Amino acid sequence: MLGNHLLGLYEKALPSAMSWERRLQTAKDLGYDYVEISIDEKDERIERLYWDDAHKDKLRRAIKKTGVPIPSMCLSCHRRFPFGSSDPSIRAKAYELMEKAILFCRDFGIRVIQLAGYDVYYEKSTKESLQYFLDGLVYSARLAEKYQVMLAMEIMDTELMSSITRYKQYKDEIPSPWFTVYPDLGNLTAWGNDVKSELTLGIHDIVAVHLKDTLAVTPTFSGKFKSVTFGEGCVDFAKGFKILEDLGYAGPYMMEMWYSDGMDWEDYITKAKTFIEERYMEGVAEKV
Repeated sequence: MLGNHLLGLYEKALPSAMSWERRLQTAKDLGYDYVEISIDEKDERIERLYWDDAHKDKLRRAIKKTGVPIPSMCLSCHRRFPFGSSDPSIRAKAYELMEKAILFCRDFGIRVIQLAGYDVYYEKSTKESLQYFLDGLVYSARLAEKYQVMLAMEIMDTELMSSITRYKQYKDEIPSPWFTVYPDLGNLTAWGNDVKSELTLGIHDIVAVHLKDTLAVTPTFSGKFKSVTFGEGCVDFAKGFKILEDLGYAGPYMMEMWYSDGMDWEDYITKAKTFIEERYMEGVAEKV
């Protein structure tokens, strides 16, 4: 827990070779309340969406045995298969993956899918790609409504979805209660946003908050949005927590970290959690 908030751990903070039972138990042992599953660009993670009953039952048993839930999914495979692609076959795959992800969440009781806010990633963005992207989001929201799975747009490492203000432009086009926002304090800060104004704007749509540190975008630097050690970046976490507390935010926080070969991941995760707990207490103390 982080105060009265559930605290989650991103799956990718742990070695990928771990079994699900060990992954969930490790998160529990390190003091986390839940794990966020990743469906990224890699074939082995995309394959999860096509699991047979035996594979699904193995994960269900791991959840039951450890008592650690998986309430959210980071669905970043659309970076490889984007809705906005100029290739019709890639667009078709994007729709297929979205449906598979929603059905996967239905099967496991996963409540929130974090969406990647890219019209395209490996292609040039165009007027057409942006329209295709919007069409894909409209479809996704309708399907999510059907199965009662929440979609939440991440505030991204690219300009298209670099603020809650930009998310709101899409929310105006998709006024569905099943289309919400999942801000990242690191990304919000790195883009030079007024964090208080942005969180205030989105507070009624925020279903979860990612915690990570980043290096700011400048005229001569494109920023760093991944694998910045907590405390070495530009994010004022205490201020962010104070803002969210003042706004009455009661949702979960999710620690976004990445394992790399050779690292002492247990030490890294433990120190990051301690750092965040200290910043949270600073923010709460300032609020009082």
